[in-house]
Amino acid sequence: MNHFDHRDGILHCEDVPLTRIADEVGTPVYVYSTATFRRHAQVFREGLKPLGRIHLAYAIKANPNVAVLRLLAEEGYGADVVSGGEMARALAAGIPAADIVFSGVGKTRAELSRGLDEGIGQFNLELEEEGVVLARLAHAKGKRAPAVLRVNPDVDAGTHAKISTGRAENKFGVPIDQAAAMFARLAPLDGLDLRGVACHIGSQLADLSRLEEAYRRIGVLVAELRAAGHRITHVDLGGGLGVPYKAGDTLPSPADYGAMVARVTEGWDVELMFEPGRVIAGNAGVLLTEVIWVKPGVTNPYVIVDAAMNDLARPALYDAWHDFDAVAPSGERMTANIAGPVCESGDTFAMGRDIDAVVSGDLAVFRTAGAYGATMASTYNSRALVPEVLVDGDRFAVVADRIAAETILAAERVPDWLMPGRDPA
Repeated sequence: MNHFDHRDGILHCEDVPLTRIADEVGTPVYVYSTATFRRHAQVFREGLKPLGRIHLAYAIKANPNVAVLRLLAEEGYGADVVSGGEMARALAAGIPAADIVFSGVGKTRAELSRGLDEGIGQFNLELEEEGVVLARLAHAKGKRAPAVLRVNPDVDAGTHAKISTGRAENKFGVPIDQAAAMFARLAPLDGLDLRGVACHIGSQLADLSRLEEAYRRIGVLVAELRAAGHRITHVDLGGGLGVPYKAGDTLPSPADYGAMVARVTEGWDVELMFEPGRVIAGNAGVLLTEVIWVKPGVTNPYVIVDAAMNDLARPALYDAWHDFDAVAPSGERMTANIAGPVCESGDTFAMGRDIDAVVSGDLAVFRTAGAYGATMASTYNSRALVPEVLVDGDRFAVVADRIAAETILAAERVPDWLMPGRDPA
């Protein structure tokens, strides 16, 4: 469920007509619903209620806007971060350092040191050397770093290859058949409190049986580690639950997921940790755009909108589907290709799609754009960086400014030797 619906023929976000946002902020613009974020956060938590001891850390990479992080902090969520920048965002949003989990395959020494200084709650180790370095840094500071070892269970998530993370050939985690020996070498190190293991096999997951297989392998490893005398108090089961992007998509609910986890983890006697991202943010946002032209095509016309692949990269990266709806639909339909103005054939959102009939000047939205939308935006073709708006009931605020091309240009410099009249030698 989301809070985007038509009233009196105009698409609203909660109680705000999107025509008003377009008039006051301009397009393209991301629009987020506070009510939807809160509802999804609460439904996910409720789905895991049978599990007892849990820790919820929102995966910031899905949507890192600081206002979004703040409202999720109010819902009791911590943060799963994968960079020093995301850590800074979480702290700026008021998320307690102890509720931050630092994941990511390429944490630098400076980032590890910053995490120790801030007192973050957990480091998810991706390789043995990282554990050795973290232990050394922590020992030098007179601290013990809380950590778990991320394990690659070699389970195909059944999702797009570019968002699959749990197969043996993926770059994430340590091979499960090497994990016990590696854990034994890391656990005694001064400065390291190695307290468990982690697992995450991918994003936009639609088949709970894949997750169940991965979790069962983790359960075997936990038993093996305990049999060897290790203290295991935490198991991080990651995130990855998918969301419906189009009519007819059937995805497991948080309650379905919680029931599966309860069955698989019975008797583990650990604190279970989760990092939901897309399932919280995906349907909480849309990308609002204006039709520039309807251009005749060989087979179907091209609807050229002012949003582009630099604003919403998923279709170009993954051939991803986003529903396209008119803000003020006439009731008529058309078959068209939808594309942006960027100078790439890949700047295409849909081909041969049955959509609301639109003409130049009409407003439309790409739905399910609250996750992996603005966070992946760029300024390719020297386009402005897309702004973000948060709606709460009948009010809204710009929570990320449109950064104009001129502002970006002003940050660039021409060296002296290229200036007119200078000697190039």
